[in-house]
Amino acid sequence: MSREKEIYKVTLVGSAGNAALLTFKFIAGILGNSSAMIADAVHSLSDFVTDLLVLVFVSISAKPQDQSHDYGHGKFETIASFLIGLALIAAATGIVVSGAVKLYAWWGGAHLEAPGWIALWAALLSIVIKELLYQYTAHRGRELHSQVMIANAWHHRSDALSSIGAALGIGLAIWLGERWTVFDPLASIIVGLMLVSVAYKLLKISFNELTETSLSAETEQEIMQIIQSFDDVQQPHNLRTRRIGNRIAIEAHVRMDGQLPLVIVHERATAIERKLKERFGADTHISLHMEPIK
Repeated sequence: MSREKEIYKVTLVGSAGNAALLTFKFIAGILGNSSAMIADAVHSLSDFVTDLLVLVFVSISAKPQDQSHDYGHGKFETIASFLIGLALIAAATGIVVSGAVKLYAWWGGAHLEAPGWIALWAALLSIVIKELLYQYTAHRGRELHSQVMIANAWHHRSDALSSIGAALGIGLAIWLGERWTVFDPLASIIVGLMLVSVAYKLLKISFNELTETSLSAETEQEIMQIIQSFDDVQQPHNLRTRRIGNRIAIEAHVRMDGQLPLVIVHERATAIERKLKERFGADTHISLHMEPIK
């Protein structure tokens, strides 16, 4: 099965789970009178929307290079990851504002009804399902070297974490009685702040890729070591690296004996490219500029 179809398969599994959960959560939140559960349902809705984004953008990023995209369409996958982060920020903001409004009303003396047991059971069920979806999606994302799948996996994990917060708030509001029903909206605020933290990390990774940030110093050092592993290669320099979706690009200048025949220099460049692709993937973009030693 192709990489694109594998990503589709995993994403469809997640979207089916999200669709079922968001429906159940909204019903449980309304019937159980729980702002924390409704907030959690909004998060699941954002998960479902991001699943749709993945399905759309992965099909675009899988297209081969063409006249208008010499380096392929991999950045569309990065754009999808960025949009997932924005969707998570939007969902988190709505959750925090809604919880804050109820908290302010409680502080002013308003009566908040205690949530029902159905809301608590919905939160507990969500924790289990979303954690399973996280483990499955993250595992397949690492296997397929897909940043957008890993980003989507963290969306599942953040939903599981938000459900833990919702379960605690709902449980405390139920068990401690009428005076402590404030724990329900308070839990929704905590859930929202947790989502902001997760969204920031996703946005940072995507933003770095979109702005052509270099690979880590450790990765660049490993690249230099691979190039220098050939005895007749000297003084590699001007190393430039970046990420293009699920693959990386490497550009470097390499010096060799200027008296060597061109065919030997070409063979050595090919050997270096082969070794780099063995380490970083067959789709790695490599550009080597061979220079004579003066």
